Amino acid sequence: MLPDLSVFWVIFFVMLLTVIIDRLLLRPVMRAMQAREQAIRSARELAEQSANQAKAAAAEFENKTTAARAETYKQMDEMRRAATVERTEAMTRTRAEADAQVAAASDRLKAETEEAKRRLEADADALGNAVAERILGRKVS
Repeated sequence: MLPDLSVFWVIFFVMLLTVIIDRLLLRPVMRAMQAREQAIRSARELAEQSANQAKAAAAEFENKTTAARAETYKQMDEMRRAATVERTEAMTRTRAEADAQVAAASDRLKAETEEAKRRLEADADALGNAVAERILGRKVS
């Protein structure tokens, strides 16, 4: 038995609609979905690259900061050592000057003491002679 001709027309229109839907709807939708997937994949790759670059830049920044900090501490330590040396030298110079001034003052004091002793002895002799002359009533030789 032969099917009715309308069945063939239905099959023909179904096939025609399948081709039309495939060409006009499914293929463009599939192309759009593939383009979106490609854009998403590209954006992810770009984001990963940017994240890696940011990590590398942060690591480089940290390394440079650490190196700068170490250099600063080194310079501060050198300046501290130089200041300590300078302070020690200044104290040594000051101590030497003070010792020299004390020695000079001590020498002056000794000289003044000797001079005072000589004057006192001369005054004592003169006073003794004056007392003796008064008591004796004549000049003592």
